[in-house]
Amino acid sequence: MEFSKMFVQNMAVLVTCAYMANLIYKYAIYRAPNMVKYIGSVLLLIVGGWTATLFGFRLSEEVIFDMRIVPLLVAIFVYKKPSIVFVVGLGIGLTRFAFGWSDAALAGFINLTILGGVAALMNIGLRRYQGTFVRQAIIAIVLLNVLNCVNITIFGVIPASYYLTHIMPFALPSSILLCGLFAFILRDFQKDQQRALALAEANRLLQEQTEELSKNKLVLEDRAKQLLLASQYKSEFLANMSHELRTPLNSIINLAQFISDSAEETPSEEMARYGQLIHHSGEDLLKIINDILDLSKVEAGKLEIVNEEISLIEIPGWVGPYFELTAQRKQLAFDVQIEEGLPDTIHSDPHRVQQILRNLLANAFKFTEQGRVELKIYKAEEPLLKGEWVVFAVRDTGIGIATEKHFTVFEAFQQADSSIGKKYGGTGLGLSISRDLARLLGGFIRLESAEGKGSTFSLFLPLS
Repeated sequence: MEFSKMFVQNMAVLVTCAYMANLIYKYAIYRAPNMVKYIGSVLLLIVGGWTATLFGFRLSEEVIFDMRIVPLLVAIFVYKKPSIVFVVGLGIGLTRFAFGWSDAALAGFINLTILGGVAALMNIGLRRYQGTFVRQAIIAIVLLNVLNCVNITIFGVIPASYYLTHIMPFALPSSILLCGLFAFILRDFQKDQQRALALAEANRLLQEQTEELSKNKLVLEDRAKQLLLASQYKSEFLANMSHELRTPLNSIINLAQFISDSAEETPSEEMARYGQLIHHSGEDLLKIINDILDLSKVEAGKLEIVNEEISLIEIPGWVGPYFELTAQRKQLAFDVQIEEGLPDTIHSDPHRVQQILRNLLANAFKFTEQGRVELKIYKAEEPLLKGEWVVFAVRDTGIGIATEKHFTVFEAFQQADSSIGKKYGGTGLGLSISRDLARLLGGFIRLESAEGKGSTFSLFLPLS
């Protein structure tokens, strides 16, 4: 009966140690790196075995009975590596020498070393065994306690007959019962830990979702701003468009009405001049309509590209006469240069190439009040792109474009500044259409400009 009381007292000490270990883990080890937590938990189990021996029942000066197998039992269910379980048993066995070197200490060391090896094998077997925790706990508790009694009988310093008749009948059932109690305390602790980990994981996921919602909110706000800005640009476009359409339409209507009312009284020379004005107004109106139709076709993917041979020598004839009068009227220098070494022809859509160049040159003349406008055609190699390219660079000495507006000017319905549309006119579609046409031709447009220092729009087309 004395042994049963001793085991109960020893178990109370172990429960206290387990509670202290829980506090140490929660407030000192929990936030440490994984390796530190791992090593710390092993050391806590070994210290638990040493504590059980420290408060054990001394049968004599050398012989100590205690519940030091309990930390080894914990190791079986806590660790996945059997080698760690064996290290725990070996460590607890070594702590027996802390109470003096004797035959009893050596027997205790041998006993715990053997139990550590068997516990490691049980760790492997129980992980493969798909039974419930209760069944696994019963198997481990019974086997460890029975083997502990066998080891004490074989290696112990107490006579075997005395141990089997006077000590084991009380010690074995008490140890099994108290180990079972501790196993369920351990299970409850593990469940608390699992709940805490699950709660921490849920909090982490909730935090991630909150951050994701915040990011999505910012994205939605940004898109709302973009939609508002796009709506503003479209409103400005419609205002500009109504002006652009109304001007040539009013000219056509007024001149046609004037001719109709005074055809007999108007000299033929003046009639011819009115006819030219009507013709120019009709061309302006047609250009606006064509721009809108081209943009719609590009966005719908229905714009057809016809590849033909284009003679580079003929290009000055496409644009020269068209803009020479504009250059003379605005007193600007206008020049077209073709670099030597270019091939005679390239394959592309001549109508679309001409449309792009006219859009770029029209903008250059529109926004240049003094200086010059030039078109330079040359061959270039791009480091980031394969093959050779023919470049049509339109340079001007006009108002230029601020760096932060370089992407904006290529968007449909947008200009570098809303005041530009009011001062210079235009629908804001030319560059957008030119960019899309360049892509359809297999090339791209590059912009180099600074506010007040002119602009260079370069059309890159592949040579092959």
